Amino acid sequence: MKLRIGQGYDVHILVEGIPLVLGGVQIPHTHGLKSHSDGDALTHAICDALLGALSLRDIGYHFSDKDPANKGRNSLEFLKIVMEMIREEGYEVNNIDVTVILEAPKVNPHVPAMKKALCETMAIREEDLSIKATTSEGVSFVGRKEGIAVFAVCLLYKVTDNFGGM
Repeated sequence: MKLRIGQGYDVHILVEGIPLVLGGVQIPHTHGLKSHSDGDALTHAICDALLGALSLRDIGYHFSDKDPANKGRNSLEFLKIVMEMIREEGYEVNNIDVTVILEAPKVNPHVPAMKKALCETMAIREEDLSIKATTSEGVSFVGRKEGIAVFAVCLLYKVTDNFGGM
């Protein structure tokens, strides 16, 4: 079986007065993530991990912040397209592991809803997606509550060749 591993990373600045969207879920908070799209750093990191696993460049290459069509766009749409690309290459997700680093608000209460939204979008089982949350203990821009950092890794496995055979 052919396996491919990918790693993704995203950061965004927190800005007062805009919605906070993580993992396709709007989380009540005074600040949201500044971005051309909806700013969903968690979904962006997953997209980059998936794309990287198959050497398909990065999310910015496929969904440019220069393209007006991506202004305010729901990042789950990006993820759905990325999954189509992965499957066109004959691969499926074995598992994805995500770490969200954010001081506030607390992410853990929203993990079940995020897993549901992301797994439905990717058409994978919820047990194949891990979302963990931590803080940076007051260190760095994240610790000063200026932004968020998200890391994601994925493992893909080959299910078919490009001609649809096994």
